[in-house]
Parts: sequence; structure tokens; C-alpha cells
Amino acid sequence: MKMTEFVYSALIGLVASCRSMTPMAAIAAARLSGRDTSGKLLLLDRPLFKFGALAMGAGELFGDKMKSAPDRTVFLGLSARVASAGIAGAALAPRGEEKIGAAIAISAAVPMAYATLAARKKAMAQIGQTRSGLIEDTLIVALGAAVVFLATRSDRN
Repeated sequence: MKMTEFVYSALIGLVASCRSMTPMAAIAAARLSGRDTSGKLLLLDRPLFKFGALAMGAGELFGDKMKSAPDRTVFLGLSARVASAGIAGAALAPRGEEKIGAAIAISAAVPMAYATLAARKKAMAQIGQTRSGLIEDTLIVALGAAVVFLATRSDRN
């Protein structure tokens, strides 16, 4: 086992540090478009969970811009990041190594949530909550989509 086999798990953990629902939404979108993950993916293969993950991912992007949005490091925010990073990290890990992939993704998501929150607060002070959120959304959704695209393969081959 090489640590480089888990780079996608680590990167999806980084995505979860900024947007807790984006990793699962990206994987759900990939699965709906016929892409397959290397790790087993039980929950997100069910239609209710696929569409739920997409809806929650979209909802989070809107909710983040609200003045009442809590910091990503509150208990529920970190819990969502742990769950999402764990599921996505396992799905992007090599088959049979799902637990390690989940652990790596969670290990990236939690400390990076604090670092990305500090960066976001600095950006909010300079350009405001909505603009900083839109920029962060663009970067994180693009990173999440790229990671999942690169880590998955078409099952139509």
C-alpha cells in the first residue's frame, strides 16, 4: 500500500473542510452520470441518498451566505464534515482500503476546517460575506468536481 493511493481521499477531506456536503454531492453527481468509485459506496447508490446529497450540497451553498450561518467549526458543522469526509474518503480509496481512506479524509477535513475558517474570516473582513463565500464556493466546488472526476472511472466502458 502506497500513501499516494489515498491522495483523492485526502483532497476530498480538504473539500469537506470548506463545504461539508460538497464531497457527497460530487460523488452522487458522478454516480448519476455513470462513473464508478473504487471503494464500496453503499449509501450513495440508493436514489434517495443520491438526490438528497445533491439537494443538501446545493442548499449548503445558499445557506452559507446567510448572516446567521454558523462557523464550520461548531459541533454540528464538524460532525457533518466528519461524516461527509469519511463517506467520500472511503469511496475514493482503493477497494479494500475504505477504512484507511475514510480516516485520511477525516484527518484532513477537521484541522483544515479551522484553517479554512480563518482564511474565510480574513476574506470576509476584506470583501464581505457574500463575495468571499461565492469565491470559496467556486474554488471548492471546482476542486470537489475535479477530485471526484479524476478519482472515478466511467462504468460504461
